[in-house]
Amino acid sequence: MLYRTSPRHEAIPETHVPHQVYIGIGSNLGDRRANTHEAMERIKGLPATKIVRSSSLYESEPLGDAKTWFVNSVIQLETELLPDQLLKKLKAIEEAMGRKRVKGKRWGSRIIDLDILLADQDVIEKRTLKVPHPEMHKRRFVLLPLAELAPHVIHPQLGQSVSTLLATVKDAKRVTLLPRS
Repeated sequence: MLYRTSPRHEAIPETHVPHQVYIGIGSNLGDRRANTHEAMERIKGLPATKIVRSSSLYESEPLGDAKTWFVNSVIQLETELLPDQLLKKLKAIEEAMGRKRVKGKRWGSRIIDLDILLADQDVIEKRTLKVPHPEMHKRRFVLLPLAELAPHVIHPQLGQSVSTLLATVKDAKRVTLLPRS
């Protein structure tokens, strides 16, 4: 059996402790709002997973090769899935929604993009999964919705709160709050 350590350093069986995970969601193809909501519905259907809260929707200036603006948001999950298992499920959702990955091409347009931003206070350095997300502290479009949900959460590598990271981010790309529809 896997065990986690509580803040008081007590061993707790892994299967009984839900992980607190923040997922970044982005879309800039098709009906971006509908894509975001569909992804959330699909995530709600994952085993042993529930969405605790979701941020507002933000529209952000594209990065890299993308031409159209993105709709971005962040959701907070409680899940018994391990980060590797969750990543596989998120990639399956992206694929089911029509996301096509182009080898060697980053930051292109996409129907849906689902990124694990934070998972508890874990630091994971694998070829296929890096948590915290290695670019999150540099991106206003991630930090704004994340700060809405978790302003006081500390980045486990940088030792700064999400609100501090947002206040000091150098990203000049425009991000605006979308009105509720």
